[in-house]
Amino acid sequence: MTNRIESGWHLDNSYARLPKSFFSNLKPNLVQSPKLIILNDSLAISLGLNVQALQSEEGVEVLAGNQIPEGALPIAQAYAGHQFGHFAMLGDGRALLFGEQITPLGERFDIQLKGSGRTPYSRGGDGRAALGPMLREYIISEAMHALGIPTTRSLAVVTTGESIFREVELPGAIMTRVAASHLRFGTFQYVAKWGTDEELRVLADYALERHFPDIEVDEGRYLSLLREVIKRQAALIAKWQLVGFIHGVMNTDNMTISGETIDYGPCAFMDTYDPATVFSSIDIQGRYAYGNQPNIAGWNLARFAETLIPLLHEDYAEGAKLAQDAITDYPEQYHSNWLAGMKAKLGIGNDEVEDESLIDGLLTIMEKYHADYTNTFRALTFDKLEDIALFGTPEFAQWHELWKARLGRQQESKVSSQQLMRDSNPAIIPRNHRVESALEAAVEQEDYNVMEELLDVLSNPYAHSAEQNEYSTPPSKTTSSYQTYCGT
Repeated sequence: MTNRIESGWHLDNSYARLPKSFFSNLKPNLVQSPKLIILNDSLAISLGLNVQALQSEEGVEVLAGNQIPEGALPIAQAYAGHQFGHFAMLGDGRALLFGEQITPLGERFDIQLKGSGRTPYSRGGDGRAALGPMLREYIISEAMHALGIPTTRSLAVVTTGESIFREVELPGAIMTRVAASHLRFGTFQYVAKWGTDEELRVLADYALERHFPDIEVDEGRYLSLLREVIKRQAALIAKWQLVGFIHGVMNTDNMTISGETIDYGPCAFMDTYDPATVFSSIDIQGRYAYGNQPNIAGWNLARFAETLIPLLHEDYAEGAKLAQDAITDYPEQYHSNWLAGMKAKLGIGNDEVEDESLIDGLLTIMEKYHADYTNTFRALTFDKLEDIALFGTPEFAQWHELWKARLGRQQESKVSSQQLMRDSNPAIIPRNHRVESALEAAVEQEDYNVMEELLDVLSNPYAHSAEQNEYSTPPSKTTSSYQTYCGT
């Protein structure tokens, strides 16, 4: 075992003290020859972990699951979920929760190994993961964190020294994921379907204590739980939309109670603005397209609300009415977050009735002329419009005059308005072609410099530095559309 004093592990296992039906105790599947590929030094330090110890042979053995850190009690969590609208029994099919790291500030974070091998929930899979998808999650989750979007994070990626087979032979890898918790909508769906009302109450009380400790312990606390989850999801999805992020697989098991983004499978960032944009190879009908994400989040919240009905009122009909009333607040909450964010992207600091039509007008023109989403707002921020697709069109010229007039009617100075835009419009996003180039170099050539350079420029997306210009260029036009896959 690693020494806690040297490594900094300070693990608790509160989830493992819940009813035994919620999880399965497991020993990690050993791997042949683990090798550390990347370590998130700043995250490790914030968790109270010793970077040097994690880089040591023993530290890498822990990150690979070959050794168990002091205080760990490895488990795989059970959950369920609606996958593309169809309900199924699920669970951590290739992940292992070591426990919860207590940081020097007293915060609690799940430490999970992803790709660590088979579990009782593997459903025929091998429980392993390939290097490319694990590095992809590392890159995207760290980019999301830098963009100010709540997200799980990646502590490390190690290769296993073993091959896995996904149509072709690929290097195996394990990622260490850090999360506020892995409580999912699907966790509640699992207990609501196969557990008792008392077990559901235990789970809800655990969620309240862990994520919403300020909610008073009274008869209305479960309705408060529902409302807080709605509030966090409304804010989260708005942030996704504002930067053009497309999750790709918004199943209910991929939505967290904490309000963090989780499970970066077929995700990507939109280049050309189009609400119908889909990147996932399996989303044939466009259920999880960019423009559908707000409504899908509402649908998922309704499924979560249904699980709480027995706790909301002893009479099912009354409980259902309370749940329905709470859910009806979601569209307005989402819209309010989105509208405020879009106004900030345009430097608007006060309210006018016509603001939304001004925003919609710009988006309509962007869609018509296939404008790059990120770069259009970046060009507006610095009044450098010559290189964007809208420049020179009569529609944009008319809109631009309306926008300038709108800014002229507010009390905020031009300087403060531009600063608001700088703070709201990233200079860069993890462009899909840049991510793919980094992954190709890493997986096929064992060259990690491309990825490290990409991570460096993505670490401060609002810097608007000269070094970021190279990474802001959209991909060249191709005949085939970009696709991502559920990397298992």
